[in-house]
Amino acid sequence: MKHDYFHRVAALTPTKMWINNVTPREADLAIAAGAMGCTQNPSYTWKMLNHEEGKAGALALLDETLKESRDDNEVECILQRKLVQRVAERFMTVYHRTNGRHGYVSIQGDPIHEEDPQVIIDEGRKNRRMSPNIMIKIPATKAGLEAMGVLIEENTPLNATEIMGLSQIIDVCEMYHKITAKTKTYPIMYYSLITGIYDEWLQKEVAAQGIAINPDILYQAGMVVAKKVYRLVHDRGYALGFIGGGVRGFQHFTEMVGGDVCITMNWGGQAEELLKLNQPVVARLFNPVQDHVLDELLTKVPAFRQAYLEDGLEVDEYEEYGPVRYFRDMFIEAWQNTLRLIAERRKARSA
Repeated sequence: MKHDYFHRVAALTPTKMWINNVTPREADLAIAAGAMGCTQNPSYTWKMLNHEEGKAGALALLDETLKESRDDNEVECILQRKLVQRVAERFMTVYHRTNGRHGYVSIQGDPIHEEDPQVIIDEGRKNRRMSPNIMIKIPATKAGLEAMGVLIEENTPLNATEIMGLSQIIDVCEMYHKITAKTKTYPIMYYSLITGIYDEWLQKEVAAQGIAINPDILYQAGMVVAKKVYRLVHDRGYALGFIGGGVRGFQHFTEMVGGDVCITMNWGGQAEELLKLNQPVVARLFNPVQDHVLDELLTKVPAFRQAYLEDGLEVDEYEEYGPVRYFRDMFIEAWQNTLRLIAERRKARSA
């Protein structure tokens, strides 16, 4: 057995490391370190256009892609596919080694038109054609659920993302169960509980609302939700896999160790640093939540109740739920930054 941290985690527990928004070089490093999958989000194109390692190549690819469409948004979608394709090719080694069980690279595209199910469906179908190990990542909103329903029937590997609450999980899992019972086909599907972003947003929300709460208790909020999600999905026998995302601190990986979960994180500052720390492998996911911790969170923090309770959110509320909107706005900003750059490059070419 290899003795670095993530290989030891994989050897001693069912927990798997995934990697997020990686350059091709980072993908190679992550795979060598034990990464079993990858998530790429709508900010990936902007990252590559500004990354020291990939900027020149990404700009050249952009100039090439400008010739393929007069629609700047379509250019960005095509460019994203080209950039993600390079990473998907690297993860095919994992895909083949595991007979298609792992090695998926999920892609989430245009965040601006995500209120239109047909846009999501059309883009998902185009992205799926890239490679057999491509997984389509779709937000668990009202429009996203409608799009997922169509793509599940088409046997498309899916990653339901932007999940911040238990009610979203239940809707996604129940939909998958209902559709696959009818079709008798069972595409690989994960749900992504974005624990790190949820915690980051909740800290800001509590401060803005002036809620007086023990910071050590607030620190645990995302993991309290994650533990309930894990238990509920297991107890109800839902067939979807668990991805934890939005890592903001090492605890968003280390506190998940022990569960049959995939945790996706950035390479620089996260996976790379955990490798250097080389901590002991300790299973922590099943440590019980103390009653007074749960009581204080439920009593004092309304946004926690929305995430924690099975009926905390209605489907019409998913898209505008605070942490979902907070997360989506990051993607929209990056997407719009790329659109502005595309317009500038197009104008320069025609001058």
